[in-house]
Amino acid sequence: MMRQYELVERVQQYKPDANEALLNKAYVYAMQKHGQQKRASGDPYISHPLEVAAILTDMHLDESTIAVALLHDTIEDTTATRAEIDELFGEDIGRLVEGLTKIKKLDLVTKKAKQAENLRKLLLAISDDVRVLLVKLADRLHNMRTLDHMSADKRARISEETMEIYAPLAGRMGMQDMREELEELSFRHMNPEAYETVTKRLEELSKRNEGIVKKIEAELRDLLVASGLTSAYVKGRQKKPYSVFRKMQSKSLSFEQLSDVYGFRLIVEDIPSCYRALGIVHTRWRVVPGRFKDYISTPKQNDYRSLHTTIVGPSSQRIELQIRTKRMHEIAEFGIAAHALYKDGASNADGDILSRESNAYSWLRHTIEALAEGDSPEEFLEHTKLELFQDQVFCFTPKGKLIALPRGATPIDFAYAVHTNIGDTTVGAKINGRIMPLVTRLANGDEVEIIRSGVQVPPAAWEEIVVTGKARAAIRRATRMAIRKQYAGLGHRILERTFDRAGKIFSREAMKPALHRLGQKDVEDAIAAVGRGEMSSLDVLRAVYPDHQDERVTVKPSGDDGWFNVRSAAGMIFKIPGKTKAGVDGGHADIDADAAIGPIRGLSGNVDVKFATTGAVPGDRIVGIMDQGNGITIYPIQSPSLQRFDDQPDRWIDVRWDLDEANKSRFMARIMVNALNEPGTLAKVAQTVAGLDVNIRLLNTVRVAADFTEMMIEVEVWDLRQLNQLLAQMKELDCIATVRRLYD
Repeated sequence: MMRQYELVERVQQYKPDANEALLNKAYVYAMQKHGQQKRASGDPYISHPLEVAAILTDMHLDESTIAVALLHDTIEDTTATRAEIDELFGEDIGRLVEGLTKIKKLDLVTKKAKQAENLRKLLLAISDDVRVLLVKLADRLHNMRTLDHMSADKRARISEETMEIYAPLAGRMGMQDMREELEELSFRHMNPEAYETVTKRLEELSKRNEGIVKKIEAELRDLLVASGLTSAYVKGRQKKPYSVFRKMQSKSLSFEQLSDVYGFRLIVEDIPSCYRALGIVHTRWRVVPGRFKDYISTPKQNDYRSLHTTIVGPSSQRIELQIRTKRMHEIAEFGIAAHALYKDGASNADGDILSRESNAYSWLRHTIEALAEGDSPEEFLEHTKLELFQDQVFCFTPKGKLIALPRGATPIDFAYAVHTNIGDTTVGAKINGRIMPLVTRLANGDEVEIIRSGVQVPPAAWEEIVVTGKARAAIRRATRMAIRKQYAGLGHRILERTFDRAGKIFSREAMKPALHRLGQKDVEDAIAAVGRGEMSSLDVLRAVYPDHQDERVTVKPSGDDGWFNVRSAAGMIFKIPGKTKAGVDGGHADIDADAAIGPIRGLSGNVDVKFATTGAVPGDRIVGIMDQGNGITIYPIQSPSLQRFDDQPDRWIDVRWDLDEANKSRFMARIMVNALNEPGTLAKVAQTVAGLDVNIRLLNTVRVAADFTEMMIEVEVWDLRQLNQLLAQMKELDCIATVRRLYD
């Protein structure tokens, strides 16, 4: 275990004027709070924050960040409080420690949701101060280094999360050394057999080629010095096991087929020397076609810059070269942490202006903005993973602006990267001057021109085409707005008819003063709520006209068994079946004018009423469709058949269930069951139905495969709650593959 004075000495090596008192105070406080706590390895718990702090000293971070590393588990695992830390160490350190603590305090239903919410919490904490990320990554790295003491299940789970989230996140932040170590440690625990095999093969290769790395280093250095680059530094290394394994997997290669196991870094004084070194190397050795990349003129989004090339070098060995300056090398190793070495706005040897708003941090901010788009935790996790893992392509607008996108991105992704409004109005694209399909995958250097239309609404299917989280979130939001507009259209027609029947004129302006009584934010929300069936049109009428009195009617027996004549105040006569709410038995009674036909409210007139063939049950949002000469048909709002009437708003009738009346009768619904074709299946289905007091009205079976049978069952239930209970219990049966309700 590292000692206190050793940690202080490490900080003072790169920052001689470091606040030693702060470091000692943080160490003593953490030691006292963690007391006799032990890690799974049996080591004193204080060894963990000490090692986390040591990792951060390798990045040359300031003493405040080192103090946060020493304290990062105190609020979570000890009696320490935020107020106490604020008082002793200041609000800045207290805020960072609390930010790290909040990431852990989650108790969600599913593992995936928990992982997603952890990521969201982490990114939101980082939005306040990127040092939270640096401490969290160092914390994860030390935990991975000591993972052997955990159970096999925990090792697998933590390694998977590290490989999926933390290693790519370190890479996105430009911290390549940390990413490589996190990947190696995860690989060792997730796939120990593959790790052992690849490691063994690399060791054998190293012994067989003993001295080849040093030989190539010497030959490259001599060449550069002889050409005038006297301060050039050359360092070679064999690739890591996970890097080799990933290449074998992605390219379906055997170990023997790998030809570029060795990589070399050439570090020179400045940017002109980078290109000069490239020319020297290419003049001396043959270049492997298609393997040159210039990340100096076009840096990656994580600020990484280097020239990449592959040559058939000394001893006819294929080798990869990375050519960069010392400053580029620092950023390649430490990524966003390297920016802490310079003050805001300070120039460096490469002639850049460095600031905390690095490209990597800019990506982080854009990702955090996606949190406001309303995605579920799982969707956010999926989209963020996509952007973490994907390599990049660099494309240009017609005016030359550079747009960096994940590999596999389409013109739709490009449009949304430029601006959300451009994405929403996209109808086509020109790639390098040619009109191309919107599903085209973009390549490096493509010039993309977006063709737009003011009346375009992004189709929901685009969500399956795009690869960026921003595009998916925007498409989903536009889809929600389109659905809202559709419901608002239905709601507007319903309200117009309701107001007209009451002798009133419906207008949006008249609704505004009543919004607070309806519990809605704006008029469009209220109208859409009526369309979705979340609010009655009569409630809106009463809110807008509080003095309005519902029309009263008089009821008498009609002479037909079970039917009653209804005379409205206006003199209209129509029929209703069964008993009225007042229980009329030959006398007169008053009922609401819209109490209408049996359990359905909102109907009037002497009209026939029937249900759609697939039925509707109390609890369904329902709509009545006027059939000329055939009365009114009641449909569930989910019925696809309703699409036929979208352009006939005058046929739509606002109806709803009278639940008091509805609960006195059973109603038909159809369900489709895909079941295993084995003895006892039908008995289990029938037993489940009977156990819930549901009646089977009709059952048809069709053999769809040797092992499966489809059953179309018409059931009679009291309400939607009972029907949903039936569907849920049938899904639990081992003999049932799928079960769903049929609406058409």
